[in-house]
Amino acid sequence: MTKSHKDLDVWRAGIDLARDIYALTRSYPKEEQYGIVGQMRRSAVSISSNLAEGAARQGKKEFIQFLYVAVGSANELDTQIEISRAVGFGDAKKLSAAQDSLTRVIMLLRGLIRSLKADQ
Repeated sequence: MTKSHKDLDVWRAGIDLARDIYALTRSYPKEEQYGIVGQMRRSAVSISSNLAEGAARQGKKEFIQFLYVAVGSANELDTQIEISRAVGFGDAKKLSAAQDSLTRVIMLLRGLIRSLKADQ
């Protein structure tokens, strides 16, 4: 296992993604603060949070379970980005950049899961 969650590229990519989502959603309507803004921010924060919690667990099996939860949060965020596009929230370029970052995070998560499963 790794020494720390902070040693994982996917954890750093998740932190960067969360930062970008916070910046993106600042321009959303104020009445959405407790709607889609809150949902997007929680989903983005959940990705790296679950990586950190899973990495702190004793076994690979538990870590993999937390990685699957992180993938679930990433897919929630993907849906929320699509809804933002559909209803006209957010800057189109920033939404596309967030989508690209999210795609990278999902790929890294799946790669880490495959790697951990191969080592079991």
